[in-house]
Amino acid sequence: MSHVADTAQSSQTSAASSSAASGSSSGLTPVSLPWVTRLVSMDTVSRNPNLGLIETVRDELRGAGIEATLTHDATGKWVNLFATIPAHDGETNGGVVLSGHTDVVPVDGQQWDSDPFKPEIRGDKLYGRGTCDMKGFIGAALALVPDMQRTKLAKPIHLAFSFDEEVGCAGAPLMIADLMKRGVKPDGCIVGEPTSMRPIVAHKGINAYQCCVRGQAAHSSLTPKGLNAIEYAARLICYIRDMADQFREQGPFDELYDVPFTTAQTSTIVGGNAINTVPAECKFQFEFRNLPTLDPEPIFARIDQYARETLLPKMLREHPSAAIEITKIAAAPGLDASEQAAITQLVRALTADQDKRKVAYGTEAGLFSLAGIPSIVCGPGDIQQAHKANEFVALDQLVECERFLHKFIHSMSVDAHAR
Repeated sequence: MSHVADTAQSSQTSAASSSAASGSSSGLTPVSLPWVTRLVSMDTVSRNPNLGLIETVRDELRGAGIEATLTHDATGKWVNLFATIPAHDGETNGGVVLSGHTDVVPVDGQQWDSDPFKPEIRGDKLYGRGTCDMKGFIGAALALVPDMQRTKLAKPIHLAFSFDEEVGCAGAPLMIADLMKRGVKPDGCIVGEPTSMRPIVAHKGINAYQCCVRGQAAHSSLTPKGLNAIEYAARLICYIRDMADQFREQGPFDELYDVPFTTAQTSTIVGGNAINTVPAECKFQFEFRNLPTLDPEPIFARIDQYARETLLPKMLREHPSAAIEITKIAAAPGLDASEQAAITQLVRALTADQDKRKVAYGTEAGLFSLAGIPSIVCGPGDIQQAHKANEFVALDQLVECERFLHKFIHSMSVDAHAR
């Protein structure tokens, strides 16, 4: 038994004790449960560094004889991990990536029935922040590393664990850039976001921006001497809403999505400081989620053009210091996997599922695909449980994920490739 397996086994006692009060009514005990509970107990809300979690995984892999490559953000506190279980002949290129993000969304303001960072089994579900999105998949992959090592692999298997996916896929691009720099080119990638273990072949792109409208303060009795930033921000916000309405009414459409058109919305806004003062500044954030067949750049160009060519000239006529500044804060490309791609066919074969599914939420699969690594999304848990209070993953989903990974590992073996 490898060091990874030893550690998982030794942590099973503490994991079980934390959830023994109610236990599993069906007797299901996923092999991955010790790893999943260990990961969930680490508070990696996106505002917190994930360094401790990544170093823990790195050290366990190192104990199993697997060296990982880490890529850090500018502070060194947020980290990606990429590790390879080589083929039997030592080959480390090609193969398939098992990918997951280590950050989770905040629990602020949510009413939980248990500590979100002390995973607890109630009935046939494991509760805790990240159980579903997406430490269940990461834990399952880590639990099966010993099986990967015991198998005579024809192609390598890679593990890719990222940071800051939840705040706009900020971490994965650094890892992918490093792979390209080192000449590492996997043949495909499985992103284990929660899909109830059903393959997802497409998702929308995400594009998020912050806009700052700068006006001029004045006493509200002297409004012509000021420039109301909130009012001009409102005009831009209404323009974005008009665009959203246009997409909803005119398309383009893809009925395989639950929301079959491109969407746009304003999500936060801050401005002004007193009822009797003309506001000098207004900041708001907006996003649009484009169908992957639709180029996001022209969509943003329309918004930017309206701000620069319609609103800003009017503002400058009122005050020479007027300004509109729009900054991109996050972007992740959409995914539109080819049915002919080997990774698509592999996951369809392993799940015995040929249905074509597309989703409105985004993942890191689009980033891998954009880098020339064909990708597909498939992982344990129901996306409806993600980001909510009392987030959970059903134990049978973890078991199903483990079965899937066992079949995946065999599909990568010399025996499977010889047939």
